[in-house]
Amino acid sequence: MKNLWTTIKVKDMEASLDFYTNILNLEIDNKMKPSEDMEIVFLCKGETKLELVYNLSEKNILYNGNVSTGFSVDSVDEYIEYLKTKNVSILEGPFQPNPNVRFFYINDPNGYKIQLVEQC
Repeated sequence: MKNLWTTIKVKDMEASLDFYTNILNLEIDNKMKPSEDMEIVFLCKGETKLELVYNLSEKNILYNGNVSTGFSVDSVDEYIEYLKTKNVSILEGPFQPNPNVRFFYINDPNGYKIQLVEQC
C-alpha cells in the first residue's frame, strides 16, 4: 500500500499556499475549482503529496494538535535558523528521542501541526 496524499482543510488558501511553497518548498502540482465556494490544490515534492482544500462554507476548521504531518529536513539546526529568517515560530522542540532522529514542530497558518525531522 502506498500513501497517496494527506488532506488539510484550510481557512485561507493564499496564506496556506505561501507557507507550503515558500516555507516548506513544496511545488504546486495541480489546482482545481469544483465549485464557486471550493478550491483544491495539490502540492508535492518527491513522493510527498499534500492536498489543500478551501471551502468558503466551512468556517470553523479546528485542529486539536493530536495529528501532525512530518517532513524530512537535512539539518534541524539549519532549518530552525532558516525559519527565523521567515519569522516562523518553533512550536515545540527540538527533540532527540534516539541517536538517529531529531525533530521539532511548527504550525501552518491554519494551526495544523507540522513536524520537521532530521534522520541522523
